Amino acid sequence: MNPIRSMLFVPGSKKNWFEKIPSYGADAIILDLEDSVPVNQKTDARKYVAEAISYLKNQGQRVYVRINKGVYCFDIADLEAVIQPELEGLVVPKINGPEDIDILTSIVSEIEYQKNMEVGSTKFVATLETARSIYLAYDIASKERVVALAGVSPKNGDVARSVGYQWTREGLERIYIRSKVVLAARATNVMPIGGLWQDVHDLDGLRAAARFNRRLGFSGEMIVHPSNVPIINEVYSPSEEEIAYYKGMIEAFEKAVKEGAGAILYEGEHIDYAHVNTAKQILQFAERLNK
Repeated sequence: MNPIRSMLFVPGSKKNWFEKIPSYGADAIILDLEDSVPVNQKTDARKYVAEAISYLKNQGQRVYVRINKGVYCFDIADLEAVIQPELEGLVVPKINGPEDIDILTSIVSEIEYQKNMEVGSTKFVATLETARSIYLAYDIASKERVVALAGVSPKNGDVARSVGYQWTREGLERIYIRSKVVLAARATNVMPIGGLWQDVHDLDGLRAAARFNRRLGFSGEMIVHPSNVPIINEVYSPSEEEIAYYKGMIEAFEKAVKEGAGAILYEGEHIDYAHVNTAKQILQFAERLNK
């Protein structure tokens, strides 16, 4: 599927915000029915979100919905309301293990069938918010409907409470759990999504944190404010300098191969087929972003 750099949360209860969503430039939007919605507004939010999905899709916006999950089961009313052909997928919160994905898959498959949709068309972004779910990241990522793992690790959030780390801006305490999510996602060919930066007006801090996450291997981030979208899209896109560097590498290597060499020095560095394959992958990614 097409890459996702930015996934922007919008509270499902904020109906008056929905028309602005396509102007934010996020690769995907998450209409939220869970933690950002007051309990007494859940029913109205569900109705607003269900009605908005088709409109947003027609505006060219990729749409996900974060549903509610109780102690034992997902909110069936949420699922029955929002599952429709225009919905790309569900953001699945508070997963405890792969068994949760199996349960949700069964429920969603039945709803898709009842609505004459292609069974399996609704994808899942699995949010790993418990120590057990992070430990079982590979098993969760291996499930058929899962297209992304969200390894979010905000200050004082669900992950911090479950794992017990003390949050710092530098993030050394979170490197292991984030790297584990990235590795599980890459091993199963799904997207590793990071975040969340909570000090939404500290754009320098956001940029620094996002750059670090990209170095770890994340392909995008969840964000909670429209002002954060351009920075995240920029950080997770190859720069013009990178594109020029990799194009030059491929050209130099292909010329050397024609002359009988299998390795060269390019801008002072040893380059062989492995490096060129990486360069081609990055350029292909850049092309997909421009489509």
